Amino acid sequence: MTIADLRRTPAPARPPGAGRDTGIDLVRALCVIGVVVIHALMVGITIDSTGPVFANASEGSAWIVPLSWLLQVMPLFFVIGGFAGRTAYLRMTDQGRSATDFVSARIHRLLLPALYAIAAVGVLLAMLLTSGVPEELVGVAGYRFSQPLWFLGVFLICQVLLPALVAAHERAPWTTIGLLALGAVAVDAARILSGVDAIGFVNLALVWLTLQQLGFFLADGSVTALSRRARAMLAVAAVAALAGTFVLGIHSPDLIANINPPTTALLLVGVAHTMLVSLLQAPLNRWSRSPLGVRLREFITPRAMTIYLWHMPVLLAMAGLSAAFAMLTGLALPAPGGLAWWATRPLWLAVVFAGVVALARAAAGLEARRPPAPTASHTRLTAATVIGGGGVVLLLAVGTSPFTAGVAVLSMVAAIRLASTRRGDAVAMSVAGQSGSAP
Repeated sequence: MTIADLRRTPAPARPPGAGRDTGIDLVRALCVIGVVVIHALMVGITIDSTGPVFANASEGSAWIVPLSWLLQVMPLFFVIGGFAGRTAYLRMTDQGRSATDFVSARIHRLLLPALYAIAAVGVLLAMLLTSGVPEELVGVAGYRFSQPLWFLGVFLICQVLLPALVAAHERAPWTTIGLLALGAVAVDAARILSGVDAIGFVNLALVWLTLQQLGFFLADGSVTALSRRARAMLAVAAVAALAGTFVLGIHSPDLIANINPPTTALLLVGVAHTMLVSLLQAPLNRWSRSPLGVRLREFITPRAMTIYLWHMPVLLAMAGLSAAFAMLTGLALPAPGGLAWWATRPLWLAVVFAGVVALARAAAGLEARRPPAPTASHTRLTAATVIGGGGVVLLLAVGTSPFTAGVAVLSMVAAIRLASTRRGDAVAMSVAGQSGSAP
């Protein structure tokens, strides 16, 4: 499917009772927190005779396996993305708006906060280079910032294709998700049999699109229509199958390792999580309306992408400051994974969240800015997706530097302008004072 298919995409009927689900919003907020926690625990800083060494603290560590079972939330994040995206799209069609309106708004909402974050990091890296920080260390910082940006590129594609996939779900739900899942299995098999890991990157599309499609089943009531016993059995079966793939050596028991490239282990995780969320729907809805639940939802939901984009600069800044402090004072930093290291993690996480919250508050308006009038041109939307996504691919392929950050920012500005009918700079107009919530 391409954006051209939007021309032939009928607006599916909205099921009775479709609307915002506070329990789902709460789960999405918890997923965002989980992502920040797991990335924060991966930061490893040591000082050797050559200077600071920045590494992934989880590499080769036994503790990442059980922790990954608790904090590998990306499959659930895409399921929820499918749930929320379908609901938002049907709400727009109820208002007489089109699929192209939805796609244009999504391009704006995803890329606008991204270009500010990337621009800020590019400037920071340039300042570090001019202040005499070794180029190698700056390169490591740029690489670490780039790694999580895969989510931005993949989620952009998923949201751009969502109207066409919602229509496919309305026509043939099981055929659509079945073909996507079988494609993911075929890619996994080809990767394992050939020994060429690069083949697995095709699943950057198939695995995450399958999970988004699973979110449609949750949104239209198909999942909750199953008996509680059936849902519990499906969850247990998915976990048992996942454990079986570990025993057979098909997948790594480290669920974080199954994300690069994505494997079909994530599909099983997504099924188990989806069934669990549906079983806990009542208590989740109650908690979402509690004082704490409301605070979490109201702070994180409108800032989810901003938090995701800015938590890595916070972590990189903290890593750099920790190294500088150790070198200036002569105090040794605890070895990653040791008792002293774990003893300092609560404080580390508290400072991380304080920094992320502060930045999220400062950038609060970026995701909420009303998008410019959308283009009706499928050609412009296709170009916007390719150009905007190309900026993300550039950073993933070669890392973030002052130069690549500049190119990525320009590509995202161009993408936002292409997705708009306005002749002027859509980004400048948005920043100048347009307000309201993106659909």
